[in-house]
Amino acid sequence: MIKFKTKITLTAILSIMLAFAFNSPLKAEDATIKIGNIIPLSGPSASVGAQGKYAREMAIKEINDAGGIKSLNGAKLEMIYADSESKPEKGVSEAERLINTEKVNILTGCWNSAVTYPVTAVSEKYGVPFVVPVSVADKITEQGFKTVFRIAAKDSWWTRDQFAFLKDMEKEFKAPVKKIAFVYENGDWGQGFAEQWKKLAEKGGYEVVLNEPYPSSATDLSPVVQKIKRSGAEVLMLVSNAADAILLTNTLADYKVKLKAIITSGGGHADPSFIKAAGKNALKYFDIVEWETDLNKPGAKKANEKYNKLYKQNLTGEAVDAYLAVYVIKDALERAGSLDPEKIREALSSASLKDGPGMIVGYPSVEFDETGQNKNASLVMIQINDLGNGPERITVWPKKARRKGYTPVFPMK
Repeated sequence: MIKFKTKITLTAILSIMLAFAFNSPLKAEDATIKIGNIIPLSGPSASVGAQGKYAREMAIKEINDAGGIKSLNGAKLEMIYADSESKPEKGVSEAERLINTEKVNILTGCWNSAVTYPVTAVSEKYGVPFVVPVSVADKITEQGFKTVFRIAAKDSWWTRDQFAFLKDMEKEFKAPVKKIAFVYENGDWGQGFAEQWKKLAEKGGYEVVLNEPYPSSATDLSPVVQKIKRSGAEVLMLVSNAADAILLTNTLADYKVKLKAIITSGGGHADPSFIKAAGKNALKYFDIVEWETDLNKPGAKKANEKYNKLYKQNLTGEAVDAYLAVYVIKDALERAGSLDPEKIREALSSASLKDGPGMIVGYPSVEFDETGQNKNASLVMIQINDLGNGPERITVWPKKARRKGYTPVFPMK
């Protein structure tokens, strides 16, 4: 009987200690809030991982310099990075390490949908909130998990808007399209887009003349380009990482493939290295993204100028999502006023972030639905063209967001 009472007493004491640890005020001089960030810092997606890393570092410094998390007595944010190498198994092992060894309070990442998807199970297992900036596979927020929150649009929205854009271009320029080719990297990201493209093409009355996956690690894509040329496609839709986006673009130019339009999907085509390496071969390409430097949104120009000064490149959609994700985390921590993971999760689920430094995106707010998907995420289409100062990215769609004075080139000339 005495032993039983002792166990109850110890359990009660432990519960009180844990509650105190999560909810007691933190001392600003010695307290940090650890954020575990899993991103590709090597491998085929390394350049995109670097963009996100830079954007997070900029946001972290801004927040810490402004006094940290005020509801937690000025506690500072600390970002702990882990390299996924774009490998799902590496992402899972790093998530376990970050949670169990580094004792992070929150997870974010992983950019590659194929990595993010299994990592969501790890976050759910341990009850650690996981803020996903941009991984787009629909299934990420379709598992019934309570700890996962995605800021970006999911891939069914990206593909939906790509086809809406195509229909609008056909109508605006009286240039009908019948035959479409799909070419995409063979990971979860590309395959997810291809599944949606197929459904939308059928619904839109298009003939799919090529449906071709390829490995992002390929060093010769001429066989794929030859298939595109032989297919008779009028429009080519692509999903690529940076290196393969450059290789495909230059190979398409080498083989003089004639198309009415090339419509890409962010990622490698939005990478700053793409325009630099592809040059004039990238002219007239269309690319769908969540953000562009000419977006008319308060703070967007200033944030891009600061990022460019620090890292010698412009913000991309992926970088902006990563930047915003840190501010979404800050907002949740301020409202939670606690490091209790359940309280942080509850704060994320009730988020309604409408303004402030992070809200330089095109959509009006970050508000998560019951699945953890930001219901307000939206997209824009840009065209790469040279208006006299070298190739640049120009917002063209929706029409109300089009850069003043610019007329898209459709079909490609």
